[in-house]
Amino acid sequence: MKQHIKIGFIGFGNMAQAIADGLIGKQVMTGERMYACAKNWDKLCANTEKRGMTPCKDPKETVEQSDMVIVAVKPYMVEAVLAPIREILKDKIVISVAAGWPFEKYEKVLLPGTHHLSTMPNTPISVGEGILICENAHSLSDAEMDTFRQIFSSIALVQMVDTSQLSVAGTLAGCGPAFTSMFLEALADGAVKQGLARDVSYRLASQMVAGTAKLQLESGAHPGAMKDAVCSPGGTTIVGVAALERRGFRSSVIDAIDAIESR
Repeated sequence: MKQHIKIGFIGFGNMAQAIADGLIGKQVMTGERMYACAKNWDKLCANTEKRGMTPCKDPKETVEQSDMVIVAVKPYMVEAVLAPIREILKDKIVISVAAGWPFEKYEKVLLPGTHHLSTMPNTPISVGEGILICENAHSLSDAEMDTFRQIFSSIALVQMVDTSQLSVAGTLAGCGPAFTSMFLEALADGAVKQGLARDVSYRLASQMVAGTAKLQLESGAHPGAMKDAVCSPGGTTIVGVAALERRGFRSSVIDAIDAIESR
């Protein structure tokens, strides 16, 4: 089914475009098999044309053209947008990327028997290196879940979590890119301060973060052990680690997660 499935986006903002870019960039599917609708028609046409996608006048047309429907409108718009098309959604695979809309909330909006799954993607999905947090509670069939995984595991780490963990998992995966970007910028600033060219500093910092993350994912090593492996007794790295610890580096990151979750 993966080879023939058509995907429709209800809402085509930044996250929907990131998903489309990931699917096209990783050659999971072509733009010809994707459809989208959005409030601003001219902007929609511009954003779909450059991806080879088909713009649709409204959600109804989008759903009629699609096998899998991705709900990507603002959270406050979900109920109003889906209410008029509940009948035709009942025969589709419905995937939500709207924050704050878990399974039980959709059960009150969609018709009984509608097959749906709530997810939380992050922006690196646009380059095929994303994270897709998925709620364990869902109504997809085994075959539909297999199709979903086949498509999206090509552009993201698909991670199932309990409903109670959706928020913090989404915070870690969704807000983390901002924290990491700040870290990259700070690393580069430090190198530039010491005389390294700005473009070289960014390139080295980004590849270092990407390589370290890949090493952890593939080896499963504890991050503390990875840090210890680089810190030779009396060496240079431990001097930097100590400076970060004195300034509360790790506790500041933990505080950032706490601040978001308690907002």
